[in-house]
Amino acid sequence: MSAKDRLYWDTVYREALGVLDTYPPPDPLLFMYSPPPRPNDPEPPSALDLACGLGQNGLWLASQGYTVDLVDISRVALIAAQAEAAARGLRSVNFLQVDFDDASAAKLRPFAYDLVCATRYFKRDLITQVRAAVKPGGRIIYETWNVNYLTIEPELARDQLVEIGELSGIFADWNLLRHTDNGVMSQVVAIKPGVGF
Repeated sequence: MSAKDRLYWDTVYREALGVLDTYPPPDPLLFMYSPPPRPNDPEPPSALDLACGLGQNGLWLASQGYTVDLVDISRVALIAAQAEAAARGLRSVNFLQVDFDDASAAKLRPFAYDLVCATRYFKRDLITQVRAAVKPGGRIIYETWNVNYLTIEPELARDQLVEIGELSGIFADWNLLRHTDNGVMSQVVAIKPGVGF
């Protein structure tokens, strides 16, 4: 794990937690596009909150009946998410500290999740794993900064941002429910081909 990256994000979240009045709300896309668990299924659907930060998206999914893996590089963020999960009485949540820049890091398991959400995180080298991690019939909910964000934060590395149209192009062979490049943000919601959740 990159100590420099981990320390940077630990500092970011430590400072954020110091000024938060309330825990952050989940992304509105989840309200619109996360299918509710089916009551007769033998086990709850599985979800991944990728680069989860404080985990507000994954915690919301857990409150809806999903079993959720929250994955982030920051131990500070994951400890805060774990405390929040305990306060909400959520037990179907796993907290995993992973740095995907580390070649020896844990890999995403193929066909592991009914739903994968990623917010404000983009790593091209990981996209093949993200696509493979979704079960047939499962869905991706992805929202991240695009290259227009350089007008606000010009020092950002361009490879951390999607090009206009890139995100929807990555999932063009899936059933696209939503795809936009609006201002500095790009979004895609798509269902993987096949029968499933």
